[in-house]
Amino acid sequence: MIVRLAMWSGPRNISTAVMRSWENRPDTVVVDEPFYAQYLTRTGLDHPGRDEVIASQPTDPGEVIRRLTTDDSAPVHYTKHMTHHLAAGMDLGWVAGFRNVLLIRDPAEVVASYVRSREACEPEDIGLLQQVPLSAALPTDSPVIDAGDFLRDPEAHLRWLCDWLGIDFTDRMLSWPPGLRDSDGVWAPHWYDAVARSTGFEAWRPREIKLSRHDAAVAETCRPAYDELHARRLVL
Repeated sequence: MIVRLAMWSGPRNISTAVMRSWENRPDTVVVDEPFYAQYLTRTGLDHPGRDEVIASQPTDPGEVIRRLTTDDSAPVHYTKHMTHHLAAGMDLGWVAGFRNVLLIRDPAEVVASYVRSREACEPEDIGLLQQVPLSAALPTDSPVIDAGDFLRDPEAHLRWLCDWLGIDFTDRMLSWPPGLRDSDGVWAPHWYDAVARSTGFEAWRPREIKLSRHDAAVAETCRPAYDELHARRLVL
């Protein structure tokens, strides 16, 4: 039986590093942000590499879901999702066929990282506002993991997830070769510089956050959503 794990995150979290971790397992295939092309098509947003992204993936969400639910190329199927890619009001009944995890990060840290790559940031861009209604559609046993907690002890969290999924942990999940991957989305050259240089999880450290008035307001708009999910986070 195939284990299908869906990791639901926002941008500028540790989601790509976590994808690297799972991809380094010999029994796992990973899928990178499969709803990105339909998101750009639906919203008309001008992201780096927009045309290449749209050409690289289905723009029909039904086709995305079909591929995710039928891929049997490996015993473990891991999908990295961006929650802001989901359309408001989208039928989420299909997520019940997956094991689902919500990955969250303090919104001030997310915004500070986001604006280093993009000129502007709005509350809808960082995924937290979408994670709350998504959480209501997920099975009740779906854990919430805070990136700060995870980085303080990646092995403990990965061992917990493997146990929850009923699969063996391997220490191959703790390190990986540097560089980009064939499985990375075509947007990787625009967004994945730090991960491409990495060989493992960066140790957690306190960060000095300096935001403009606008960006601080974005973070505070998202904070109630973060606080609600953070109160439910996995504590090891």
